[in-house]
Amino acid sequence: MAIGLLATIRERQSRVDEAIALLRTRDKTSLNNRDQLADLPARQNRIEELHAYATTEPLGIAARRLAELLEERDDVEGAIAACRQVRDASFRPGNAAVDLAQFLARHDRGEEAVQVMRALPDAPGGAEDWIVHVLCTLYTNQGRPEDGLAHLDALATARGGEETWDLFWIRLPLMAACDRINEALEHAQAHPGGTPWYAAPHIAELLAGAGRTEEAVAVLRPHAPANSHDLAGYLIDLGRIEEAVTVLQQDKPRPPQPSTTARSEDPPFWRSAWHKPGHGVTPDADTHT
Repeated sequence: MAIGLLATIRERQSRVDEAIALLRTRDKTSLNNRDQLADLPARQNRIEELHAYATTEPLGIAARRLAELLEERDDVEGAIAACRQVRDASFRPGNAAVDLAQFLARHDRGEEAVQVMRALPDAPGGAEDWIVHVLCTLYTNQGRPEDGLAHLDALATARGGEETWDLFWIRLPLMAACDRINEALEHAQAHPGGTPWYAAPHIAELLAGAGRTEEAVAVLRPHAPANSHDLAGYLIDLGRIEEAVTVLQQDKPRPPQPSTTARSEDPPFWRSAWHKPGHGVTPDADTHT
């Protein structure tokens, strides 16, 4: 952290080469999915250095930063090539493929985005629910919800016909896009995972999307406060502002209640660590605070 802060100071002093040299002395330059050694040349418009670093950085973070910079310059093909480099080199191919697919979709290349995501199920972790959700969302945005449902059917068959709620809920917007909302609701209510609190927001979203916001509120209300924010949002949509505020206020943690036990002047550490029955050690008055 100290090296990173010092490098920031050097960059602000226009001593960019020194800043980069400092960062290269660190064992790791990435933190929270960002890489300071990639961000610095991007800010300084040193694209060749960024490109060279992206070819060696093993996590693919630098290549993604390169793709962002190229996109800002309207170099779509260069950005796509950088995204593909991330996917091929990353230790997290699912994350990298999603980044690439979302980039392609953003540039009206939805069919290519679908193909990128379709290649994932055979890869390790490729059938995780969040990845399947991205693929099915792409299908919906392409006007192909039936293909999304077919993909889910194939996954269910491969798992012996079982489909947990984590995957089942992805069916609901696909069915709604096929004008099968009532059927979707029936299936959701019959599913073993369709009654707990975590299922309620998915069912409510389905209802609200069909203009049945009152029913969405009725679904969420029994599960408050677990879903209080969703419930308040739909109440606001209905113009019931005061009721929404009440719901949110009920979700606030209660203030600590006054203790009914006798008050002690000793700090908690003193009471718990030193005043235990049978504790034979007396803390030194100069060191205990």
